[in-house]
Amino acid sequence: MNDHEQILKPDKAAAGISPEFTKASDIEKETVPVGPIGLIALKGTENLASIIDSFLVSWRQERGVEERQSLLFAGYEKDSYIVNAETTRFGSGEGKGVIHDVSRGEDLYFLVDVTNYSISYKVGGIRNHYSPDDHYQDLKRLISASAGKAKRMTVIMPFLYEGRQHNRSERESLDCAQMLKELVSMGVHNIITFDANDPRVQNAIPLHSFDNFSPTYQYIKAMCRNYSDIDFDSEHLTVVSPDEGGMRRAIYFANVLGVDMGMFYVRKDYSQVVNGKNPVIAHEFLGPDVSGRDVIIVDDMISSGDTVLDVAQHLKERNARRVFACVTFGLFTNGLHEFDEAYKNGIIDKIFTTNLVYQSPELLAREWYANVNMGKYIALLIDLLNHDYSISKLLNPTDRINRLLTAYRAKRKEDAAQ
Repeated sequence: MNDHEQILKPDKAAAGISPEFTKASDIEKETVPVGPIGLIALKGTENLASIIDSFLVSWRQERGVEERQSLLFAGYEKDSYIVNAETTRFGSGEGKGVIHDVSRGEDLYFLVDVTNYSISYKVGGIRNHYSPDDHYQDLKRLISASAGKAKRMTVIMPFLYEGRQHNRSERESLDCAQMLKELVSMGVHNIITFDANDPRVQNAIPLHSFDNFSPTYQYIKAMCRNYSDIDFDSEHLTVVSPDEGGMRRAIYFANVLGVDMGMFYVRKDYSQVVNGKNPVIAHEFLGPDVSGRDVIIVDDMISSGDTVLDVAQHLKERNARRVFACVTFGLFTNGLHEFDEAYKNGIIDKIFTTNLVYQSPELLAREWYANVNMGKYIALLIDLLNHDYSISKLLNPTDRINRLLTAYRAKRKEDAAQ
């Protein structure tokens, strides 16, 4: 069984989903769907959308809703929930969004990856690659094409558009806040994102739904699948934040595993700007002795990768046993060469990033890389939201992580006894 087939197989136990979610016995008794689900996959999200769709189809066929003939459950079971929609370009570079399927009364979910640079179009004979601005404009075009017809609209934007431009330190634009206000003004009901650079940006739309999720459970599950010799305890493992901005993320990760945490204090030269950012002078480590321990670097994104590689180098100089990185968004804007060298030199052992953003074929083929699939998780979110069901357990995955670790430790003891 290849990796894709394993992803598509509805493995409920591995997903850590409680029985009431997979069988929906409580959902159907207590709630009815808002409307038929419609999943609109913008350019570059087709692969992730197909995984989400396969789980939705499988789960809803398994449920066998007794009231399926009722008008309240019209369109509940489908062969596919993906809506036939497209965004096209004219020769001038102008574009338009078109929805070919009827979407009136549907509960629509727009899936967009604003970082996918693999999409391109021609203007005046010159091929341009999509920027985040292009993806965002296409999203607004499709929302415009469906507005007034859909029962409800939800935008699933894993990498928050302009999420790093969320506050103002001088006379500058507030792009992320402006984006959120635009979406809700167009009729969007829910906005779902992952590991927002600063979730306080939701204050721009205080009366609207904004959910920020973290794939901590999926990281730990991926590590358990890739390694059978990790000791998840305070004697053998340490979680590290590469800077003070990621402390909240690392604290939760460390606490749920019951291990120590450390952080690097980044000293920057604020007197100059190089390539749009202040150059880093040094990383100062604050934390326990990592000698002989495995270390997990937890961060929200790998952009150029300089920070992760620099931190990994410092940890190795402190005699860390193995260095792993769990990062939500692997952008790798400077290519993969430096990571190849770091892996070859034993600086880093494995990098785990999600499929919430574009992954190049070259990245997926790297020995040092492990894909953390989020399709099942997003499918579950859509399934529950469609019933207006509580998603609080998904926002706080502590129980699922504890069950996973208990099973992992039991399996290790069983293997050791054989």
